[in-house]
Amino acid sequence: MNNVSKMKGCYGCGVCNMACPKNIISIKLNADGFYEPEVDNSLCIECGLCLSVCAYNDDNISLPEKRVEIKSYASWSKNDKVRYDCSSGGIGFEIGKYLLENGYKACGVRYNAHSKRAEHFIAYEPKEYLASIGSKYIQSYTVDAFSQVNKKEKYLITGTPCQIDSFRRYIKKFKVEDNFVLMDFFCHGVPSMLMWEKYLKSIENQTGNIHSVSWRDKQFGWHDSWAMNISGEKSNHFSLFTKGNLFYKFFLSDTCLGKACYDKCKYKLAKSSADIRIGDLWGNTYRHNEEGVSGLIVFSERGKEIIENMQICKLQEITTEIVTEGQMKHSPSKMFSPYIIKKLKSKKTIESISKHLMLVTLLRRINRKIKTIITR
Repeated sequence: MNNVSKMKGCYGCGVCNMACPKNIISIKLNADGFYEPEVDNSLCIECGLCLSVCAYNDDNISLPEKRVEIKSYASWSKNDKVRYDCSSGGIGFEIGKYLLENGYKACGVRYNAHSKRAEHFIAYEPKEYLASIGSKYIQSYTVDAFSQVNKKEKYLITGTPCQIDSFRRYIKKFKVEDNFVLMDFFCHGVPSMLMWEKYLKSIENQTGNIHSVSWRDKQFGWHDSWAMNISGEKSNHFSLFTKGNLFYKFFLSDTCLGKACYDKCKYKLAKSSADIRIGDLWGNTYRHNEEGVSGLIVFSERGKEIIENMQICKLQEITTEIVTEGQMKHSPSKMFSPYIIKKLKSKKTIESISKHLMLVTLLRRINRKIKTIITR
């Protein structure tokens, strides 16, 4: 069949769903806990549109039409509250707010506590876009929001680099690129929803039904902001990565990411299909800053124009090497991923599986030392 029905372990971006003229593609979680397409082949007209917008189906990156020489910045909001509430410097929210005030709609990501997942949504005014503040380190469900996008209207679309690459192909295909601003971020990868579900189950034993989740908190400073802040009906739960938070132990171990994060990520450092890329400006340059600094890379004429016209943000032009110095340089090794995913499929608790993770971490260190000795 001339469609995405054979795409297994893909990015799960959901753009194939919005491109299908027959509405026969749904996006569902697979057995490993990642989104992927499911096609009703009996109704397929084999137009191939879903394949033409699929970034996973192409080894190249779809670039903006009006490319410019890449410019890189350190940036942060001049609004202290926005800067504190956001994961880094608040530049992502300020870009969305600026465009909303200038005739755009903004499609970002919020956490839905009822469905226990991150979801794309469309904001029509700045106060609605507040729900997008803060990082959500799980795979987002895009279908409901993307299906509401009107190609004739103006939008900011924010997402992972792979989601944005597919979206770029979609707006090029329908010749509406001028109506959209696309923004991605430095992505670490997306962990299995099996892990997230087990983690939530362990927390709900303490908090009861969960009302809200925040993945980052700067009460101990920006560099120690890998924190899980969960509000429940009975109590709240707060824990830091540096104090042993299990979600971050799994996520940052790179042992339960999506198959495509290991095999098909072509978006590291400054490789992007977006107009603008943002993220935490980790590294040596701002190691003493605890308020939060955003890294920012501009790739297109439209992105350059937006950044130059925003007055609410402080910009310091720096090299791309500085912006990317604290980011992942390569896709991680998937050596132990099948083992951890298999454990997540079992009935074991996340606390029990974390003991296996400790063993995997030890084996990985031994493996690295052996490789170093052989190299020498």
